Amino acid sequence: MPTEVARLKQKLDRLIAEIEADSRPRVAAWGDRIERPGFAASAGNLAHYLALRRHDLRPLQRALMTLGLSSLGRLESRVMPTLVAVRATLAALCGEPEALRPSPRQFFAGEHALAERSEELFGLPSSGRATALLVTCPSEAADDPSFMLRLAERKVEAVRINCAHDDADAWQRMINHLHVAEEATGHRMKVLMDIAGPKIRTGAARAPEGRERILTGDLIAIVAAGALHRIDLADDHFAVECTLSDPLINSAVGARVFVDDGKLCIRIERKTPWGLVGRVTSTSDKGLRLKPEKGLNFPDTLLDIPALTAKDRTDLDFVAEHADGIEFSFVQSVADVETLQTALAERRPDDWRKLSLVLKIETPEAVANLPDILVQAAGQQPTAVMIARGDLAVEIGFARLAEMQEEILWLGEAAHIPVIWATQVLEQLVKKGTPSRGEMTDAAMASRAECVMLNKGPYLFKAITELDTLLGRMADHQHKKTPQLRRLRSWG
Repeated sequence: MPTEVARLKQKLDRLIAEIEADSRPRVAAWGDRIERPGFAASAGNLAHYLALRRHDLRPLQRALMTLGLSSLGRLESRVMPTLVAVRATLAALCGEPEALRPSPRQFFAGEHALAERSEELFGLPSSGRATALLVTCPSEAADDPSFMLRLAERKVEAVRINCAHDDADAWQRMINHLHVAEEATGHRMKVLMDIAGPKIRTGAARAPEGRERILTGDLIAIVAAGALHRIDLADDHFAVECTLSDPLINSAVGARVFVDDGKLCIRIERKTPWGLVGRVTSTSDKGLRLKPEKGLNFPDTLLDIPALTAKDRTDLDFVAEHADGIEFSFVQSVADVETLQTALAERRPDDWRKLSLVLKIETPEAVANLPDILVQAAGQQPTAVMIARGDLAVEIGFARLAEMQEEILWLGEAAHIPVIWATQVLEQLVKKGTPSRGEMTDAAMASRAECVMLNKGPYLFKAITELDTLLGRMADHQHKKTPQLRRLRSWG
């Protein structure tokens, strides 16, 4: 056994040396992007984590487990402290002089940093649960003061105003009602405003005479806005407009197009001077009725679209003055973050870094660039990352979504950046008044994030009550990836 422990320590020594060497260039490259006090240590931990996860650690994990040591499975927020602590224990088992160990304060520093940044973004958590609630405001909230009052009474931490809907006058009325509710209850709520970004939507649609729904195997033309008249196909084909022309130019034959959150999948068969022609490869048995204002996704096409539209820049005039933070849709690169931060600095030159930034991760490009995006954002201002599961699922595939959801949670924890679990949380309960069993389990798993977002619906307040109870119960059982072993009461 002593020989085996010595070999294990040597493996760990090599691993630590490789992590330090591999992470050094990344840390150096990030240095100029970091201006916020305290984030340099978090960026260093993220670099260590990325270097660590280049290795297959499974054999090492099992060997450590047999010695009763950490399996390294919960080290996201404290990579080097965990490795150093395990190495010190192995050294002691080998009979070597006592090695330096991290103090409890050093060991849990990343965990404390994450908690402080969550409080900075969402305010103090409600008693009974550690996970904040973010609630999307419906249009009716502009003219119904009771909406904000009911949120404040339920200790909701933050509200989301979607700039894709309504206008500045309506947003101002929502915020006014929120301030009145805060005064009445003594409960502060953060205001996060979601700038729409370059959303790709369907426009006008055309169906063959006598047909209402497009089915698997049907041909469909995709054209620019206002170009339905240019189609030279027979009248017995479906057609739909695309609000942005870039995808029509850059899409290749064989590329996929998804309509309405993946309800319709199209494979491009040919390109024409006026657009694209594709064949439906999958949809429901009853087909789909084509409608305007539905999402279009081009997951196989690299789109060169500015992350900030002209409308976004106009909306930012209001957002920078009235919101606590911005939700950034369609962010895909460091350059996108820099563009937004420059726009914020133009509007609030003295204190723009006080505004929080929520990065909505919706595309494969955003996933690939996530570490650099996180550092550019959090190195300058309070930052959270939102797992925007609706668009992300369509872009990377539903099977990959579950895996990527976990990986984004891990990266957020490694960077000590809060994560928001979003899209379709308790959707059936919010819309129909009764939850499905699967979505209750999904909501319970959301307790591993720092915040959970609920969308609007007729049973929203019922869902808030259920989620509040569920998250309170889960807080006793789970913190991030670590089970909390409170006494079980279900069995005698």
